[in-house]
Formats: sequence, structure tokens, C-alpha cells
Amino acid sequence: MKTSGKTIAFMRGLTFPGGLQPVIRGEAVYLRYPRMPDFPAWVSLRGESRDFLTPWEPTWATDELTKGAFRRRIKRYHKEARLDTAYAFFIFRAVDDALMGGCTLSNVRRGVAQACSLGYWIGERFSRHGFMSDAIQALIPFVFSTLGLHRLEAACLPVNEASKNLLLKVGFDQEGLARAYLRINGDWRDHLLFALLADGARVG
Repeated sequence: MKTSGKTIAFMRGLTFPGGLQPVIRGEAVYLRYPRMPDFPAWVSLRGESRDFLTPWEPTWATDELTKGAFRRRIKRYHKEARLDTAYAFFIFRAVDDALMGGCTLSNVRRGVAQACSLGYWIGERFSRHGFMSDAIQALIPFVFSTLGLHRLEAACLPVNEASKNLLLKVGFDQEGLARAYLRINGDWRDHLLFALLADGARVG
């Protein structure tokens, strides 16, 4: 199925949501649901990038990098997809299938809202190479065409210039500031709020 120049390939015999395993392809990346066999690459990437990631994320659990915690994470991801409340994706480099990071569409609201929130992370050695902007641009048609949502929201710390520039680059508009919005690295932090609307998305 072609969507605005991006290809979303679906496994046969499955229907969405639930068991569907979408593979979303960008220019140099592809995104798919996380799986247990991804654990070695995930734990290696997260471990080596810990100092790079922790200033921007919730406090890591003491068992954050264990296989048991990863298994629980996968089960939660699958349950959320079945319930149409969140969709988690890992990002891979197309040329060699290297795991580079992840994107999550969380807090899916239906009814009169038709919205969700975008979260993302990337390993330090893959940052600032355009991979995340490629991934988000590939994900946008999935949000608006496949999920049928109207609004995609995101937030970042005011000091996170890289994240702010990324969101503006892929078409988000800055809408305001939320005080003590999320608890990041142990502290309640203000966040800049961004949004992208279906009728304002840049495609192609």
C-alpha cells in the first residue's frame, strides 16, 4: 500500500489493530514492532547510550536492562496495540538492519479527540545523522491514514534544542509551554508542546 511516497507493508492474514505487524519504511530506515529477539541489540544500544539518554527520559528502573524487564515491556506493547491505546516501534537502519532507536505513539484518544502523543529515542552513535527525522516522517502517514487520527502531539524540554529542531523540521508547530509537565530523570520538568494536524502534514 503506497501512502504519500512511503510504503507500509503488512503481514498476510492479520487485521489491524491486534495481530497486525506493520513495517513502515522511510528513506534510510524502517520501523516495526519490537520483538523478544531484539533484546541483545536493544540492551547493548541502551546500555552504551545511557549517559546520552537519561537527561531526557524518566528515571530508569533498577532492572531496566534485564531480559525480564524487556519481556514485560514487549508484553505491554502487544497489549496496548491490541487495545488501540499505544503503538511502539523500533527503528532500524535499512542497509544493515541495525537497531538505532524507537518511536512510541501513546495515549491514543478516540471519540472527539482522535489524537495521540509521539515519543522517541535514538542511540548516541546514530544521533544527528537524520535517521530520526526520516523515521518520524515515515510514521506520520501511519498516524493519519492507517490509524485515522487527526492530531499528533509531542513535547520536549526547553533546553533540548536538538529535539525542538527535529519537531519543527518534520512539520510540527509549537503551541505552548506546560509547567511541570513530565517527571524526567527524577524531576518534574516544564515542556514545550508541539502538534501536527492531519490537514497540515507535509507528505510525499
